[in-house]
Amino acid sequence: MTKLTSVDILGAGPAGLYTAILIRRLMPEVKIQVTEQNAEGATFGFGVVFSDQALEFLKADDSEIHGLVTPHMERWRNMTLNLPGGSVTLDGVGFTAIGRLHLIEILTERARALDIAIRFDSPVSDLDTLTADLVIGADGLNSLVRCSLADRFKPSIAHFDNHFAWFGAKIPFDTLTQTFIETEHGAMNAHHYRYAPDRSTFIVECDDATFRRAGFEGMSEDASAARCSAFFSDALQGTQLVTNKSNWRQFPRLWCENWVAGRHALLGDAVHTAHFSIGSGTRLAMEDAIALTHALARHDHIEDALAEYQQMRPPIARKIVDAANTSASWYETFGDKIRLDPMDFAHDYLMRSGRMTEDRLRKIAPQFARDYEAFKVG
Repeated sequence: MTKLTSVDILGAGPAGLYTAILIRRLMPEVKIQVTEQNAEGATFGFGVVFSDQALEFLKADDSEIHGLVTPHMERWRNMTLNLPGGSVTLDGVGFTAIGRLHLIEILTERARALDIAIRFDSPVSDLDTLTADLVIGADGLNSLVRCSLADRFKPSIAHFDNHFAWFGAKIPFDTLTQTFIETEHGAMNAHHYRYAPDRSTFIVECDDATFRRAGFEGMSEDASAARCSAFFSDALQGTQLVTNKSNWRQFPRLWCENWVAGRHALLGDAVHTAHFSIGSGTRLAMEDAIALTHALARHDHIEDALAEYQQMRPPIARKIVDAANTSASWYETFGDKIRLDPMDFAHDYLMRSGRMTEDRLRKIAPQFARDYEAFKVG
């Protein structure tokens, strides 16, 4: 049985940095080394989203980080669905957003203030060079930790059919917005929301047939950004989309049967993915970190702590991941629904994850629920 004296964390994204901060706070005597393959300040994407529920969870478990992050967040209460037949407002769907890089900068600054060693621009190719008592893989979808021990973590991975590209916009949007359009090539969708007073995330999505007919396959980032800017010119108010590794991809559906292998543990996108349509990826990663570090703090020996993490955390995460997968499947067929009356489309959208009931809908979005009931009667 091994007592925890040192930890190597691969990955200095939100998951890895937050794990390091929690370990320092709960087990100040443990030596921590965070290693990141990319240079400091190099990150993909634009803004990340937290639901009100996720923020409340963070506030209850970690008021310090909650207090550091929330002043820099954009907030809104409603959600908007823009459709060819009109727009619908969904009340009560509270979210906040922050730039991914800004979030990493806040966590990096806090980690350094706690005297946590962070190495940027330091790729690791051999897991055996990490000699700490515990190695934590917070190194994302292409995790070295998971890939090196794939026979023990037992990952399964597939991809959804839709294609998406993650762009940015130079204008803010009042709410989290979904804009669905019809083009000569097929139906397209944009998920867009502000993460700073003058900046927004703008994710464009379409099915495989539309992707190919529109000529996106093999197109450069700049060319596809220009084409998507033209398609969504009304929503973008004539502005042009911004790129940052905005390559077209198909969302990966990853789940590992085991989250622990010997002295190695995985968390965040290294062990599971959750489709962006429910905005829970960063939340899940931070909750993984909380579960793992609290288990380590509760037990004298690493083996007992990792056994608890393996037993307790996956079933909880699985519920959200399954809901995200169900939501993603809904998006695979939005082109078939786009001609519905906007009210029927909005109701179908709210029911997409399989977790919503009519009673819950009345509590979460009471105004929309009343409007929808009146629409059905009328």
